[in-house]
Amino acid sequence: MLHEILLSLSGHPSPLLTAEVADNAQAASAISPSERQLLASAAHLSDLHVKLIRHSARVTASHPSTVCRAVATAIQSVHLAALRRKVLEVEAGILRRDPALVGAYNIVPLTAVVGEFGPWTRRLEWLWEVVQFVEAKDASGRLCWGSRAVDRLRAELQSGYRDVEETALTLVAAAETAWLRQVSAWIFYGRLPSAGGEDFFVRAAAAENQGEEYISVAGLLPAFVTPATAKSMLFIGRSLNQIRARSTTLSTASGFNNTAAKLQAIAELKSPINSASFTGIIRDIRQSLSQDILEQILPLSEVMSTMQLLREFFLLGRGEFAMAITQEADERIRGRWRRAGNLAHDKDSGSVQNVTVKSGEVSAALARAWASLSSFEQQQADGDELLDRARDLLRLQLVKSKRDIPSHARPGLSDAAASLLASSPFNTLLFSVPVTLAIQLPPAVDMVISPSDMHLYACVNSYLIALRRAHIRLTDLWKLTSLRRHYPGPRGATDYARELRQRWSARALLLRSTWTTASAAIFFLGETEAYFQTEVVAGLWRGFRAWLAGETKQDQFVLSQNASAPADAMDIGDDNEEDEDDRDLFDAASAPPTRPTTSSSSAFPRKDRHDQQTLATGHTVYLDTLVHRLLLTQAAYTRPLHALLVHIDHLVAHVHRLHAIFTSVDLETDAGVVDAFANLEAEEAQVTRQLRGLERSVRRGIDDVVAALEALSVDEAFLQEWEGEAVAVAAQMDDLGPGEAYRPERVGGLNRLLMQLKFGS
Repeated sequence: MLHEILLSLSGHPSPLLTAEVADNAQAASAISPSERQLLASAAHLSDLHVKLIRHSARVTASHPSTVCRAVATAIQSVHLAALRRKVLEVEAGILRRDPALVGAYNIVPLTAVVGEFGPWTRRLEWLWEVVQFVEAKDASGRLCWGSRAVDRLRAELQSGYRDVEETALTLVAAAETAWLRQVSAWIFYGRLPSAGGEDFFVRAAAAENQGEEYISVAGLLPAFVTPATAKSMLFIGRSLNQIRARSTTLSTASGFNNTAAKLQAIAELKSPINSASFTGIIRDIRQSLSQDILEQILPLSEVMSTMQLLREFFLLGRGEFAMAITQEADERIRGRWRRAGNLAHDKDSGSVQNVTVKSGEVSAALARAWASLSSFEQQQADGDELLDRARDLLRLQLVKSKRDIPSHARPGLSDAAASLLASSPFNTLLFSVPVTLAIQLPPAVDMVISPSDMHLYACVNSYLIALRRAHIRLTDLWKLTSLRRHYPGPRGATDYARELRQRWSARALLLRSTWTTASAAIFFLGETEAYFQTEVVAGLWRGFRAWLAGETKQDQFVLSQNASAPADAMDIGDDNEEDEDDRDLFDAASAPPTRPTTSSSSAFPRKDRHDQQTLATGHTVYLDTLVHRLLLTQAAYTRPLHALLVHIDHLVAHVHRLHAIFTSVDLETDAGVVDAFANLEAEEAQVTRQLRGLERSVRRGIDDVVAALEALSVDEAFLQEWEGEAVAVAAQMDDLGPGEAYRPERVGGLNRLLMQLKFGS
């Protein structure tokens, strides 16, 4: 009987301990109640052992998660093997007639044998719960995955039972070791796991993910991995893949210095893994990658040059670029109108939806804008390398469908804000169809600037150009001299001169309210543009550029003092020296920034340089804060502003149409040139009536936008977003030292803009 009990405890089912035998009356009469209770305990332990053997083998053979298979293997090779060794020890003790097991007359008490396995009951019950958890499916029908198993086992370390804690610690060590092997392949070689890839938190992105090669799935990360550490691991592996794909001179296998030491640091992590220790190791690996490899293919000078290009052309640091592209776009639209030849008789002459724009015309407009800027720059002695680089990289292209626009959320943008930016209507105002400014990023720069960043830049560019275009079109109305001014007739003028005088006076009286409305709109657009460009865009760029260059507040103060010193020194000396100093200062101020070379990265001390992921995170915070402070995420502001810009376009179109009608009337009255197919008086009355309605719409639109600004200025939630702290915290990396993280520069609030607008009104 003892031999049968020991065999059953070793994992072999025994008929002696089955329920049928226990319920048999004849067998029950031969066993006392106390023995029956002891046999029930042994049967329960044997049943747990048998089920653990069967189910753990099934998990090891077929479970899709590598981590779960490692846990099942540890259960088999460690705990069940230990139980079988315990059975052998008990059997050996009986054969040796150990006094602890064998009593007088070689009698082996059943209590002593079963008592040896008492501590294993709770342990096997807990292991059975673990195996059931691993094999169970969640509400979506998905089997347990690695991070879920790791979190469950780490939570069991706090159960309060010492034996359960020791058992859980061995399983945690097995699970974390399997997970670290997957991580090591990714962060050292940029390779996704060949087996159990669905269990790893990094996955190859789908084709519709707008250029992102790999993505991080937060639900597949263990709890001890912080979001910032996950971003670092994603960045490291993605960078290694980009290096392998693009570089022919660098090898990722030999690029790391002391790779063996870093692998040893990963292997020496003690289970359970401490979050701070793991974060520190990943930070060291990221910094080593930056110093050993990435600085060779992506120096800081290249990053700053690209950022400067984005500032000058996407954020309209060069106002002449916005003027040139606006003029060329308007000229293209007017050319199509003239070729169509039927828009003059269109009843809704302010609409431009009937004008079809082709991609070739958009590209040609940008090419003519570059030619215009080049002719302007040729007047200077030095060439403009930044303009030459922009001409090679920038593209103006049509947005063919909504699917071309990514709408996924960012750390500093909610889903609603991302969707609002994806459906931004400002890109339709330049050519009357969706057009966006794009850039072909230089190699390796996409480690810092992502496709979603470029989408935000395109949205901001469309928004700023729409404001500038409306301003330019309104100010161009003052170039229509015959509408704006007329001269008094000389003394002794003829009846014809008096007739002209009366005609001009009637037209001036007719357009008085139009000029008043246009002046109010110009003032509104001018103040709004000045605030956005000088306070928001320039203020944020100044702080971000200083952070890129590693400048501190004290360095910026010293630079500002040095810059102001020549201005004070100009007060002394002769006039020739003053003129020469003025000329030098003007040349220094107006000289365009040149494109730095790779060797110029030595201008930045190594201790002040940020690694590439820190640059990418800081740039994300900078761009998200810029979008918030430009109010692009506030639908209550963008909707009335877009409507106002559309009304301004219609107002300008009707003024031009009225000017053409006045010219035709003058030709008919003074020269006898009659258009038999036109009723000029009816058209003049119709356009005048529409012009009055547009004037009211423009004034109402200005009031609506100002009201939206006033509502935002007292909105607590918006004011918190305005400060940018929430954006910085959402994207913050938790392994940066003091002063390394980028913090957005504080700029003047909306009250400053509202004060200017109300003062002018």
